[in-house]
Amino acid sequence: MNWTHPLCDSDGDKLREECGIFGVINAADAAAATALGLHALQHRGQEAVGITSFDGKEFFSRRGLGHVAENFSGSEAIAELPGFMAAGHVRYSTTGGAGLRNVQPLFADLASGGFAVAHNGNISNALTLRSELVGRGAIFQSTSDTEVIIHLVATSRYPTMVDRLVDALRLVEGAYSLIVMTPEGMIACRDPLGIRPLVMGRMGPEGNGAIVFASETVALDVIGGEFTREVEPGELIRVGLDGQIESLRPFGRHSPRPCIFEHVYFSRPDSVFAGRLVYAARKAIGEQLAIESPCDVDLVVPVPDSGVPAALGFAQQSGIPFELGIIRSHYVGRTFIQPSDSARQSGVRRKHNANRGLVEGKRIVLIDDSIVRGTTSLKIVEMMREAGASEVHFRVASPPTAHCCYYGVDTPERSKLLAARMDVEPMREFIKADSLAFISIDGLYRAVGSEARNSASPQFCDACFTGAYPTSLTDLSAQAGDAAQLTFPGHKAA
Repeated sequence: MNWTHPLCDSDGDKLREECGIFGVINAADAAAATALGLHALQHRGQEAVGITSFDGKEFFSRRGLGHVAENFSGSEAIAELPGFMAAGHVRYSTTGGAGLRNVQPLFADLASGGFAVAHNGNISNALTLRSELVGRGAIFQSTSDTEVIIHLVATSRYPTMVDRLVDALRLVEGAYSLIVMTPEGMIACRDPLGIRPLVMGRMGPEGNGAIVFASETVALDVIGGEFTREVEPGELIRVGLDGQIESLRPFGRHSPRPCIFEHVYFSRPDSVFAGRLVYAARKAIGEQLAIESPCDVDLVVPVPDSGVPAALGFAQQSGIPFELGIIRSHYVGRTFIQPSDSARQSGVRRKHNANRGLVEGKRIVLIDDSIVRGTTSLKIVEMMREAGASEVHFRVASPPTAHCCYYGVDTPERSKLLAARMDVEPMREFIKADSLAFISIDGLYRAVGSEARNSASPQFCDACFTGAYPTSLTDLSAQAGDAAQLTFPGHKAA
């Protein structure tokens, strides 16, 4: 873990979400349902997976590196996790680094009994809190920021587990959706701004059985569950072993700031986020992009897979044919695991291949969700030119990513963000496109079903585009080496 900078390397030209979480209580096969739910959330984290279960007396855990299917496909694995309550986590690390000791759910035996926690997000003051806890004698077993929560709960003097958890979270800055298991039941909560997503549902006869929590609604669909509602920002929901549900608002009410990039990229298209089907939002983004930045070409070509819905919207709005000019292999490992830039860039070639017979001699416009470093975009433009495209234009279904994220999204250091170093025209020259355009921030807001962005009180967390961070960034303020991160143009604590 590099505690001097809460960010890790990124997947070439993409932003990456930290993880997905799933929990179920009062289910006959809780661990099996959790494994299935995590499989639906695999896109949110492919580095590692873990499940912890409870049978009324003991907690059981199984963790492994790799995908859900690699670790929980057999009946033997599920048999190791008996019980009616389980929580699971798929991980892509943004803090803490790789390794089994950081695979969640994290578990500890506290004075009050077992405590397991699965966390989606990033604690932006984890370094400061960790230093204080170590100074008081705490011994950490992992380098994950999530373990800070466990130590804060363990040292709280409040009498009940819910009160201790609230006491701990009052000290935490940043973004979190949590699923916590204790011998008394399950607790789900979301940070006061609702930056990271969390939904609630039911499974069982007519939806009246087990209570389920998940990062996305698609996980409920896969297990045959029924969506109930979103866990609201700042809400803490306690589900007892007897099935009783209690909703608490310990942090007051704040203006929500859910991450707008869930609409652009993170969530699966068949999920519902912030009350809107993600697929519909992405098509609308493409339509808005075609209105703002039309292009005189023969074909609209998506950069698969995340660019497909936006490209469909762009094509329908512009009347230009949509074609799969790039074919993606789904059997190639993600490029972020490669140890060098050259290996990462060769991974682009293995993952994407030009549909030469379709694009040769054609003027095309590529539609992608984002440009981060620019390396992948450059390789794809070059690939299309080598395949014989006469013109290669580029349209991006998000504004320029000019600022780092500190809320659970893996972005490179700001110096490596192409939009932080260049205006649009130099970016166009860098990726060697004939033209380049991004959707406007107001256009993005309208496309996802909101009003134009309110700069005084934004409806979403859009800090990666605007630099308007919705929370304090204590750890960065405390680090002289990162102080400049807080003084770049456009930054403000909103």
